Amino acid sequence: MEHPTANRRLSALPTLLKLAIGLGGGVCLMPAHAAPAAQVQSYRFDIPAQSLDSALAAFSTVTRVQVLVSAELTQALHSPGLQGSYPQGEALARLLAGSGLSARYIDNDSVTLEKRGNADAALQLGATTVSGKQLGVTTEGTRSYTTGAVTIAKGEQKLKDIPQSVSVLTRQRMDDQNITTLTQAVEAVPGLASVKSPGPGMFIFSRGFDIESMQYDGVPVPRNVYALGSYITENMVIYDRMEVLRGSAALLQGANSTTGAINMVRKRPQAEPTVKLTAKAGSWDRYVGQADVGGALNDEGTIRGRAVVNYEKGRSFTDYVWNWEQTVYGAVDFDLSEDTTLGIGASNKKSHSRPYLIALPRYSDKTTLDLPRSTFTGSTWNRAMNDQTAVYLDLEHRFNDNWKLKAAAMAMNESNEATYQFIAGSVTPGTSTGPRYSDFATDFTGKSRGLDVYLTGNFEALSFEQSVLLGANYSKYTTNDAYARMFTPGVNIDDIDHHRPFQDFDSIADQANLATSTYDIRQKGLYGSWRVKLLDPLTLIVGARSSWYDFAFHQQNYFQRELQDYGENNAVQTNGKVTPFYGLVYALNDQWSAYGTYSEVFIPQTERTLDQGGLKPIEGDNYELGLKGELMDGQLNASLAMFRYIHKNRAVTDVRDIGEEGCGGVACSTAAGKVRSQGIEAELSGEVAQGLQVAASYTYNTTKFLEDEAFEGKVFAKSTPMHMLRLWADYQLPGDFSKFSVGGGLNSQSSTLSFDRAFEQSGFTVWSSRVAYQMSEEIALAVNVNNLFDKKYYIPAYSQVTGNNYMGDPRNFMFSVEYTPQF
Repeated sequence: MEHPTANRRLSALPTLLKLAIGLGGGVCLMPAHAAPAAQVQSYRFDIPAQSLDSALAAFSTVTRVQVLVSAELTQALHSPGLQGSYPQGEALARLLAGSGLSARYIDNDSVTLEKRGNADAALQLGATTVSGKQLGVTTEGTRSYTTGAVTIAKGEQKLKDIPQSVSVLTRQRMDDQNITTLTQAVEAVPGLASVKSPGPGMFIFSRGFDIESMQYDGVPVPRNVYALGSYITENMVIYDRMEVLRGSAALLQGANSTTGAINMVRKRPQAEPTVKLTAKAGSWDRYVGQADVGGALNDEGTIRGRAVVNYEKGRSFTDYVWNWEQTVYGAVDFDLSEDTTLGIGASNKKSHSRPYLIALPRYSDKTTLDLPRSTFTGSTWNRAMNDQTAVYLDLEHRFNDNWKLKAAAMAMNESNEATYQFIAGSVTPGTSTGPRYSDFATDFTGKSRGLDVYLTGNFEALSFEQSVLLGANYSKYTTNDAYARMFTPGVNIDDIDHHRPFQDFDSIADQANLATSTYDIRQKGLYGSWRVKLLDPLTLIVGARSSWYDFAFHQQNYFQRELQDYGENNAVQTNGKVTPFYGLVYALNDQWSAYGTYSEVFIPQTERTLDQGGLKPIEGDNYELGLKGELMDGQLNASLAMFRYIHKNRAVTDVRDIGEEGCGGVACSTAAGKVRSQGIEAELSGEVAQGLQVAASYTYNTTKFLEDEAFEGKVFAKSTPMHMLRLWADYQLPGDFSKFSVGGGLNSQSSTLSFDRAFEQSGFTVWSSRVAYQMSEEIALAVNVNNLFDKKYYIPAYSQVTGNNYMGDPRNFMFSVEYTPQF
């Protein structure tokens, strides 16, 4: 199939027959000739709700009919999707339902789209949508801050059909806000808290509980378990979107999935040829170069490829700090048959840097130090290296209109090496002394493996519409970690020595402490759910998972390379733990639905009891009620949720062992703790008016110890703000100024507690903005300004009086130019 040249002008064709099919707001299908004979034939479609561009591409794949469409006409439009067997004409009309567009057949093999009422007007083509099969849905090219369907709950479902809180960070929003890291992505979605760890990574919290696993194209693997802090980092350049579920994810992930899941969905190859070249330059000598290319690799379009390369380097507002990073990604999709698609992909991310870790201490009276934001506590020999390689594989087979099987696997190897100086200890008030220099070195390697297989099907039985999900998954995470540390007194906080003698891992380990450790975490599970439409508006969902979980951690401690003692050997095993899930969805009308869910979760514990046995897992009851809306023909999604979680059996110190330390040098524990997290969330995402995309959310969340010897009645989740407000909007100006768009927003949260509960970390509000100019069809310019009003604040971190107090970035700029040639 040939691709028409961009900007080709089609003259108006005489209309011999106008056939109106009244679907979804009066969509007209107006062939330029009598209906082609091919339209008599019925075709089988399985097209989910998604962007109109993607839906039309899927239509072309099935029918082999070219759809010629102006980019301006389809901008931000969505399609309700289509399932079942239909003739060409009816199928296209259903896909265009609610769009205000009509179709005009040129001949048997091509059709044009135009606004209803302009049937005889000439059509200027600004872009072309042609055939191209693709695994799953995509947000690329939609220019939208929402999506018609997500895959985090397996299969492809509308947001309003999932009885839990689900948010999507789309490719368009990432591009508009210049979101390039996982930390920035987490800070852009509702309800998640990103907390800087002692390492270069972060901890992620949802509704008061940490998210330990990540999904990659639906495959869950542990990614946030390290011997020291968190080292999880991701560059968002290779992802189409990030899907976030808040609420129990135990059904699909098993243990430690109490209140959330994150699914990283990769960019996939597409049939149409695409090239996008991007260059960026910003404050502190930051530079970025990107190339994203892809398209069909054979004439039939049954083999499609994609390649992404990203290179960036720069400095920081903090003295001496610099970094460079390189990300390479490639993927190929094969249509093994009309119903079977195989996808293969691989990525590698490398980075070198002079890091700033552990940051600033405080005065011993808990007040902050009066130091410049540029203060660096490290040495000129601070250095860190990260190397992450991942391989992805998936296979999807469509048995018929109603049944589909999908298998996906991923493997990731990662190494983190760092040697650095930091300042440890509080400063004595009225002086500049008190802390010590700490020389630290890490050598961490981890391997993640994951496999997920599931079958979905729709059917009718006993006059009830029903669907089933049956699946199984497996994950394995192993590490081989070592770290060494040495402390030296003599810090003057007003005159930090950045040029102390060079250190490496061996020199630190030879002089002081060395710890080696291994993790071995394995989990497998069988899961399933059943949906049945009890009444026309009421759907019941019942699900359950049986999980097998094995956790082992072993550590050895040395002093000057001599083994002094063995650290604790912790091992936990859970066999066949069943976690149920129940939900109800009531369709109030075509746009709004109400829902309620109840689910159970479990968290294995490694603490020991007085009899040296293991504690039983934490068990939780999760409740959620909500309201969801899919508005403006799917261009806007809205949601409101109320939630409450009560978790019991948490480990607390056994008062019978206080002072005895009978469990490996620490006090023994008993399962007597109980906590509660509850609150509300509201979210609005998508196009609220012509040209205005908005992503807005508010979260109110309280957490509390209900039963605990030491903390009863106090806040449980120290790093979870009570209030979080996140807003970003982008508006494309109308009329003569339509080449311009302006954007802006804020990230605001209330105060939190430090990790050591010694002080309150103040809340903050940070504003950002963007201005963009479409110079031509191929060249776009933009500038992003972060921390617009130069707010001075401390970021959420693993803060203590002795360290980990990081200042937020001052006002900074990023200029970008994007070149997208038209084919």
